[in-house]
Amino acid sequence: MSVRQKIVLVFVVLGLFSMLFLIIGGENGLKDLSALRNQRDGILEKKARIQKENIRLYREIDRLKNDPAYIESVARKELGMIGKNEVILKTRDAGK
Repeated sequence: MSVRQKIVLVFVVLGLFSMLFLIIGGENGLKDLSALRNQRDGILEKKARIQKENIRLYREIDRLKNDPAYIESVARKELGMIGKNEVILKTRDAGK
């Protein structure tokens, strides 16, 4: 192998190592790729949670539109309403 070929080989090897360094440590390298993958995974988890919540809300909306028994239970629970011909009895506490 001649001296000229050795010099060319050294420059090629240095070029390859430089490119490898840029791929691993440079901007948009493996470190950034890993961070972006973690960010993507977090976004996908959040998306799944939001989709589940949307399904729950759609079901509740449908029940509020179409289920009289559910509407009655919500009115009793959240608004403290009573039904027709019902009476509320309040008792005194025995300890007072």
